[in-house]
Amino acid sequence: MFSITVRDHMMVAHSFRGKVFGPAQRLHGATFVVDATFRRAELDEDNIVVDIGLATAELGAVVGELNYRNLDDEERFESVNTSTEYLAKVIADRLVDRMHEGALGDGARGIAEVAVTLHESHIAWASYERAL
Repeated sequence: MFSITVRDHMMVAHSFRGKVFGPAQRLHGATFVVDATFRRAELDEDNIVVDIGLATAELGAVVGELNYRNLDDEERFESVNTSTEYLAKVIADRLVDRMHEGALGDGARGIAEVAVTLHESHIAWASYERAL
């Protein structure tokens, strides 16, 4: 399996519901390094997984929709604990939607899997992987 990974970052504010979250139940900030990995079994006719420039731009656009937002104020996240794992899925799903719309070019049609990892720090991160 071949893969490429592109990276961006985002800063959000949010809070969680549930005792398991302890002090994170209060409004707090989070800064994430965001990696998006695209995988496919065979390279396309240009011998690439996907255009890195397009992948970088689309990740930036998806992350830009979340960056510098208080997620508690976003209607789409109402009553949702926007955990690192959950946000990784949101970003992966939005990237796949953009792929299906053609934003990553015709060569992206051969992509078999997308994985998104959100790094909370140098010692903790969460990922979501989905097949296409």
